Formats: sequence, structure tokens, C-alpha cells
Amino acid sequence: MALEQQRLSPGERADLVAYLDGELDPVASQAIATKLSLSITARREAEVLQKTWELLDLLPRPEASPELLSKTLTGAKLLVEQDATRFSSLTRLLHSAGRILVVAALMLITSGLGYLLSSRVWPDPTARLLRDLSLAEHFEEYQAIGTLELLEELDRSADFSGASR
Repeated sequence: MALEQQRLSPGERADLVAYLDGELDPVASQAIATKLSLSITARREAEVLQKTWELLDLLPRPEASPELLSKTLTGAKLLVEQDATRFSSLTRLLHSAGRILVVAALMLITSGLGYLLSSRVWPDPTARLLRDLSLAEHFEEYQAIGTLELLEELDRSADFSGASR
């Protein structure tokens, strides 16, 4: 087929409206312009399309009925109200979740402080038992001594005071 009789490809035909409106990117626009300048058949297709658009502009435009306008506005208002309702319920949900998180954090902090107080400040009864374990093991022997007078006499005697010191 001769170069002057080449038709527009389906892709070029799809881009032709954007080309005629001046909305096509420069590369594609240059490709279509080159094809239109070389091919009489492609140029006729573009002219037919342009004339069709011009004739469509001459047709009377129908006006929407007031009822359609009213329904459309009412529907739009309902959509806005539904969005507002969804937004407010989402906001309430987020506030509730925030409150729950704050309460959980306070409970965690309070539990941690309680644990620290009970482990560091509160006296441990088992520690005292461990400290006094030797007294508990030899309690009967200490009871047999009776008073401290015997221990003081032993301390003054030469046998115990010189040998141990």
C-alpha cells in the first residue's frame, strides 16, 4: 500500500481525539502529525472525526428536569450525611480505643510500681530466717546455757580467752 493511502492504526485512531483536542503527549502527537502529513487517507479520517465533533456541538443539549436535579442533590446530601455518620462512629471508636490503652498503661505502671515496692521496700521474711538460721539450729544448746553469766565466765577464763585470740 502506498504511503499516501495508509490508514490510521487502532492505537492512533484511539489517540486521534486527544490529538485534535491538543491533549496528547508530544511524542505521540508528533507521530500522528507525521502520519497525517504523509497520508491522504489518514488526513480524511481525522477530518471526518473533527466534522463529527463539530456537528455534535450543534445539537441541542437536553436540560435536566427539576425532579432529576432534586433527586441528585438529595442523594448527594444523603451520601455526605452517611460519610459524616461513619466518620463520627470511627471517631468514637478511636476515642474508646485510646481510653482503653490509657487504662491499660496505667494498670501496667501501677502493677510495676507495686512489684517494685513489694520486692525492694517491703521486708522479706525469708531473709530474716536465713540470717537467724544458725541460732535456730543451735537453739536447744543456747537454752541449756541458761544465762549470760556462764558465757562471761568462760570469756574471762584463761583457757578460752588466750587460745582463741
